[in-house]
Amino acid sequence: MKINKFEDIQAWKEARELTKEIYALTKKPTFSRDYGLVDQIRRAAISIMANIAEGFDSNSDAQFISFLSYSQRSASELQSHLYVALDQSYILENKFNELYNRIEKIKRLIGGFIKYLKTKKDQAPSTMDQAPSTMDQAPSTMD
Repeated sequence: MKINKFEDIQAWKEARELTKEIYALTKKPTFSRDYGLVDQIRRAAISIMANIAEGFDSNSDAQFISFLSYSQRSASELQSHLYVALDQSYILENKFNELYNRIEKIKRLIGGFIKYLKTKKDQAPSTMDQAPSTMDQAPSTMD
């Protein structure tokens, strides 16, 4: 799979879908009144996909890896915010588990992409050819 634009990156696609769901969830009446949490949880979700996009256009793999790391940290932040939503009864436990697991998948995708970027040689971020399946699917184990 050739990646020509950030929209081709599977982790970005997954993060976009997650962000849509977070927006829908935070529009519910009881949740929407908690302005502080709504702002934080939306920003964290947006940050996951935004850092992937921003990093894609960086000048080096090292810079791209840094942005991907920021994206992973935003994913962890989002997981933490979900605990607050659960504790405040804004979401049910089954929805919490579903979202938490989706975020874990995104983190694995990003981690696989970081691993790929650390091992590839002589390719610019915008001309990546034949990246391993870690960019399309979450790896089964992480080092």
